[in-house]
Amino acid sequence: MTRTLLLTDPLFLQHDPGAGHPESPARLRSILGVLARTPVEGTRLLAPRSATEAELASVHSAEMRASLEALSGQSARIDADTQVSPDSVDAARLAAGAAVQAVEAVMAGEAQNAFALVRPPGHHAEPERAMGFCLFNNAAIAAEAGRRLGAERVLVLDWDVHHGNGTQAAFWNRRDVLYQSIHQFPYYPGTGAAPEVGTGAGEGYTVNCGLPGGNSDADYGMIFEELLLPVAQAYRPQLILVSAGFDPHRHDPIGGMDVTERGFSAMCSAVRALAEEVSGGKLVLLLEGGYSLPGLSQSVHACVEVLAGRRDSFPTEPVHRDARDAVAASRLALQRYWPVLTRG
Repeated sequence: MTRTLLLTDPLFLQHDPGAGHPESPARLRSILGVLARTPVEGTRLLAPRSATEAELASVHSAEMRASLEALSGQSARIDADTQVSPDSVDAARLAAGAAVQAVEAVMAGEAQNAFALVRPPGHHAEPERAMGFCLFNNAAIAAEAGRRLGAERVLVLDWDVHHGNGTQAAFWNRRDVLYQSIHQFPYYPGTGAAPEVGTGAGEGYTVNCGLPGGNSDADYGMIFEELLLPVAQAYRPQLILVSAGFDPHRHDPIGGMDVTERGFSAMCSAVRALAEEVSGGKLVLLLEGGYSLPGLSQSVHACVEVLAGRRDSFPTEPVHRDARDAVAASRLALQRYWPVLTRG
């Protein structure tokens, strides 16, 4: 069995949102450059396949898919943030397929875990529209693949600095996928307040923790320990997906957080330990944001090292009061659904 499968393809570099756009091909080039210069033992590189129409349709409407397909081979602007070049739609199909293939590999026992190094990212893409640099929602499509392959409960944990409104929308009224997000709030796209907990059968299965900015590795560690991990352990997912955005990095030009490479390594270590506890180690990371090239590439490399066997811990520094307030608000909104949050 491969310890850690890495999925990527040169086509991802052909998605070009335009000069000066932060979600540039240089992001993935930087990541691949660092991994090539400092390879991680226990990893295997694989070229992915494109998502099928049925896999895309598991999340996105026919109208949304048709509108993107109509842009194939063109340069166009979808909204103020989201632009496509001639190869962008093909790259987005391949990114979604990489996410599915990563899930297939870990569910089949061909790899212990996997990291889909893809672009464009996906967590802002809603069932009915592309937005926020994102075309297809890779994480949601991967979660649906996990469900088809027998995972009765799937966790999607999103640590991007922006709230994953698209992933939340995809599973808002369902309990077979638990969505957890730690993000800057209020910030783009304006969703992700603590009282947003889902509806209907999904009420209580959306967990949001919004932070005002400037929060550190220690703050994230406290949020993991006091909110995200207790709920996840109670849920006992059989597959864990991470929307791994690295824009909370302290040097990111878009985000406003103070997370370091150690913080991302510690988050990945915590999620890997959770996967080993509840899901037989079945864990897939999907690349989302991250716009400081050194911060992004070094943090991705740190996470790949963790997937391949290294462990790290959060620092034991004092946490900010606003982080404690954010956790308190989230626990209050969720404790009626998760008794574990009433303790301590």
